[in-house]
Amino acid sequence: MIDRAVFRTALAMLAALATIVVPLRASADELLVFAAASLKPAFDEIIATPNARALGEIKASYAASSQLEHQIDAGAPASLFISADQDWMNAADAKGRIVRDTRVDLLGNALVLVAPKDSKITLKIAPNFDLAGALGKDGHIALGEPNSVPAGKYAKASLTSLGVWDSIESRIVSADNVRAALNFVAKGEVPLGVVYRSDAVSEPAVRVVDTFPDASHAPIVYPAAIVTDHDTPAARELLDLLRTPAAQAIFARHGFDAPSTHR
Repeated sequence: MIDRAVFRTALAMLAALATIVVPLRASADELLVFAAASLKPAFDEIIATPNARALGEIKASYAASSQLEHQIDAGAPASLFISADQDWMNAADAKGRIVRDTRVDLLGNALVLVAPKDSKITLKIAPNFDLAGALGKDGHIALGEPNSVPAGKYAKASLTSLGVWDSIESRIVSADNVRAALNFVAKGEVPLGVVYRSDAVSEPAVRVVDTFPDASHAPIVYPAAIVTDHDTPAARELLDLLRTPAAQAIFARHGFDAPSTHR
């Protein structure tokens, strides 16, 4: 019989590989953007617009913010870093890896509980809600790795605040990034997952069961900054473009919103 833990780990690795492509080099005439995995659907659309194409060739590498920060620290030739939380941008800043005066809070998001589209599960997220019961006897819940991946960190904080973390901790399928966690739910491998609202918007195979209260976790903010030694006029123009009403409208259509001002 196949060990379930080994099977889940293998699935997580496959899902992560399916969602991440990390270029090893960037040519002199292209902009390489390191962006949190949850940004992929919206950012792919934005860099295909005429205004973005006018800046030259733009390539994006999507992964967990933690992985991207580690690669930048190792010297990866990214021009722009967009993190899904402040912590990993702070880490890059502390190491002198970003141009500090270019740092901006670009976007906000919300945290949601999702199920496969045809699932009959209903839950109202509230203190001590019966998440373990909704998983059933053998069900698991997918989320980003809770100690490093921003979506997983937000999920752990929220579930802890609501008093249910201990009841489901042993039933977590830990994914390398939030898009990998989303794939587990979309493929019906798990009955529930915790992802961003933008992920749920992008995936027709899942539905939102409920939204986590904002007060149960830190504000979800996506900071962006130019990477040290790659501060070019084109990189600054791209960062400016991402803040324009046209680009922000694309982000909004994909489930993002303005960054929270609450700290």
